Amino acid sequence: MGVMVGLLVLLLAFLGAPVFALIGAGSIYLFSGAQIDSSAVIVEMLRLASLPALIAIPLFTFSGYILAESRAPQRMLALAEALFGALPGGFAIVALFTTALFTAFTGASGVTIIALGGLLYPMLSKQGYPEKFTLGLLTTTGSLGLLFPPSLPIILYGLVAKINIDSLFKAGLLPGALLLLVLSVYAFYTARKAGIKSLPFRFADVKKAARAAAWEIPLPFIIIGGIYRGLFTASEAASVMAFYVLVTEVLIYKDLKLFGDIPRVAVKSMLLVGAIFMVLGTALGFTNYIIDAQIPGKLFAWLHAFVASRVLFLILLNAFLLVINMIEIFSAIIIVVPIIVPVAAQYGIDPVHLGIIFLLNLEIGYMLPPLGLNLFLASSRFNKRLPELYRATGPFLLIMLIMLALVTYLPSLSMLTVAG
Repeated sequence: MGVMVGLLVLLLAFLGAPVFALIGAGSIYLFSGAQIDSSAVIVEMLRLASLPALIAIPLFTFSGYILAESRAPQRMLALAEALFGALPGGFAIVALFTTALFTAFTGASGVTIIALGGLLYPMLSKQGYPEKFTLGLLTTTGSLGLLFPPSLPIILYGLVAKINIDSLFKAGLLPGALLLLVLSVYAFYTARKAGIKSLPFRFADVKKAARAAAWEIPLPFIIIGGIYRGLFTASEAASVMAFYVLVTEVLIYKDLKLFGDIPRVAVKSMLLVGAIFMVLGTALGFTNYIIDAQIPGKLFAWLHAFVASRVLFLILLNAFLLVINMIEIFSAIIIVVPIIVPVAAQYGIDPVHLGIIFLLNLEIGYMLPPLGLNLFLASSRFNKRLPELYRATGPFLLIMLIMLALVTYLPSLSMLTVAG
């Protein structure tokens, strides 16, 4: 009977049934078959709804969509080019940092590729960067900012794993910065090898770009600095960012109209939020079944019989997460996290450290062949065949996998900023 139900779920998924419907129906079937009291699901939903941090998801998403719909990306790019374009490989480094910041604030990899890819691709090509490098860079950069606040996956992971979100924000700082640094070194090496000349530095260009982006420059310092210095929590930062972005883009820059554009942007952003909340709500039933049926304990007992080593467990965990995160991101966080957190704890892995491992796997999963989301988006955006993108992302994928190994086996990279 269980096999028949599993096959039915796979068939419905293949036919395009919504993820939340499949999870909800599966949860009902599991509870009815196991004769476990399902009232805990209602209690868990009430607990989740009362969490102050929950409001951060719609507020940060709304703010990110406002930035994406305005001319903020162009202003950010112009400022970064004026500041760092004179460095060897400067424009590629500009692309790395600009897209990482934009992804952190929008929370969605697809938005970055769509919003900035069309701007950066011709500019990098004009500079003389090899097409393979340019395609690999832009496909990769769509997910680079997920380790920095106010990243939506970090917030969602913290809510599901019941971990302090501010601690996760702090833990992601050093690994994210090191990854950007290593990729910048690779960009510098590529630029020198290709004989690309740096742009001349002009203070007048910096002044002009800074004046144009004067109201957007303080935003990352206010939000990221405020969280790291403990001036406000993630939910308070979300409120500050939503208000600041709304005033800046509507009243100061006037890129968007209050009554003409903002309702449309709000609806568009809340479609994503609604989809996340629907999956989150139905997944609570599945999560409670997992806990009540003591599946993490049984899984650990089975694993421990074959995988006694913590190192081997981490290797298997990374392989599993790469595949899961490549297929479906938000569902992976909501469904997989409650299973792996207690199992990893039995192997002595700190839940905050595990969160950074999970999120770095998420960054890589976006670009991992053959199903990584960034690959399909880049293929559509740049009109390139997928095999060409597989080859282009190879060096970047190798760098990120090396960084994943370092983060996995050197917990201090994640925990240093938390302890500090």
